[in-house]
Amino acid sequence: MENSVIQERLKALRQKLQQEGIDYYLIPTADFHNSEYVNAYFTVREHYCGFTGSNGTLVVWQSGAALWTDGRYFIQAEHELEGTTVELMRMLQEGVPTIEEFLKKELQQGQTLGFDGRVVPASEGLRYEKALKEKEIRFAYDQDIAGSIWEDRPPLPAGPVKVLPVEVAGRSTEDKLADVRKKLAQEGAKSFLLSKLDDLMWLFNIRGCDVECNPVALSYAYITEDEAHLFIQEKALSAEVREDMARKQVQLHPYEAIVDFLKALPEGGSVLVDCRQVSYALYKAVSEKQQLVEASNPTELLKAVKNPKELANMEKIYLKDSVALTKFIYWVKTNIGRTEITEISAADYLEQLRRAIPEFLDLSFPTISAYGPNAAMMHYEPTPENYAVCKPEGMLLVDSGGQYLGGTTDVTRTIVLGPVTEEQKMHYTLVAGAMLQLSAARWLYGCTGRNLDILARGRLWNIGLDYQCGTGHGVGYILNWHDGPQNMRWTLPTSPVYIFRTVMVSVLRTSWWPKMIERMNMDSSCILRP
Repeated sequence: MENSVIQERLKALRQKLQQEGIDYYLIPTADFHNSEYVNAYFTVREHYCGFTGSNGTLVVWQSGAALWTDGRYFIQAEHELEGTTVELMRMLQEGVPTIEEFLKKELQQGQTLGFDGRVVPASEGLRYEKALKEKEIRFAYDQDIAGSIWEDRPPLPAGPVKVLPVEVAGRSTEDKLADVRKKLAQEGAKSFLLSKLDDLMWLFNIRGCDVECNPVALSYAYITEDEAHLFIQEKALSAEVREDMARKQVQLHPYEAIVDFLKALPEGGSVLVDCRQVSYALYKAVSEKQQLVEASNPTELLKAVKNPKELANMEKIYLKDSVALTKFIYWVKTNIGRTEITEISAADYLEQLRRAIPEFLDLSFPTISAYGPNAAMMHYEPTPENYAVCKPEGMLLVDSGGQYLGGTTDVTRTIVLGPVTEEQKMHYTLVAGAMLQLSAARWLYGCTGRNLDILARGRLWNIGLDYQCGTGHGVGYILNWHDGPQNMRWTLPTSPVYIFRTVMVSVLRTSWWPKMIERMNMDSSCILRP
């Protein structure tokens, strides 16, 4: 079926690109901070192709358009791109070029590649520079061309920011800043430019609401040996937050002042930047006068290794969350076939159970409630216009979690509703065995997630099966439900979201993990449903 709305939007975009002298234009899935999940203001890619998945890059040129996305979204993308004229490029599949390979082949000598430099990470922009150097391609990155012609675009979010008490955070901002400064000294840097939102929230012990289900606030930070500067939207700050920052000796600046601040820095400094997270535009701005020390954000590992207070609170929250989930499973099995249960009503009932927990703040992500064939779409979400009615047969998959004052949960269950096929029984058993084998594993210091992944995936490989996603990931503390850099996967995809310089598993090796597995007999979404 022809999708005339998307085709008209692409037509308008091509006209604008022609006016600006741009031959190929990139639209990634990102905000100004390379966040995995973004506010509606930043869903420019979705606006121009209709694909709603969390990972994908759209490339538009005068005679065509193509979307690159990973294996989690192949089925979903096929449905959502139908009739748009946008070609689906299945990442990491045989014969499918990377975006760099595609551009290197298609762009002609001296042509122009355009993108909003604020939403493209520096690592990606620098790769394009290298790949296209021989063709002398011009880069136009200082305009949001696609966004500028989006009528009725949602406003930039600026939700209220709240202070996380040190009693809940476990450590003070002053202590965390001291640790960061030690890491800077080790890297030989005098200052640090931080743009990753969950790292910022962790460092300053604050939480926001600028991204659905992710308690983060749009912000940047510039840390020196003796100063801390926080760039954040002024209307998001209460008197309490301002007073808290003053006590911590954190200097506040308007969110939009970051570029001018960087350009005004005196020459000769050295700034640590994480090219995976800092935008291409900020990278260019800070590199005008500063020597860049390119390294991972020191906050990333410091945040990943949870402190004793965080660990204790997380264990309590997971127990409460698991009780709610157990009640939900009982309700489903008791009522299936007796009363109508849809994918939506099931998700709503589970949310009600979570909301009854006193510490509940929000869901940690929109609940994936998928019955039957819909479960094949890993990040499927039912809508009032498109949902399935559950029957007393087959399986219901529910991937869900909550944000609590004391932790973030992410748990998946596949619930048998009635008769299932022999093939389903075999696959279910293999996955259960894979989860148990990995969760019970002991390993030597220095082992990585890439080493451990085979303990789960190997059982499926033995019969020629696989799953198009990672095996496991870290979970934030009252933060994003995907918490890096620790993760388990056998390969490192080329998508910026999944490029990790060092795959760590330190969080999973803490004493609470095996004890929690034993006490709750839970697989958590760390195992087979990231």
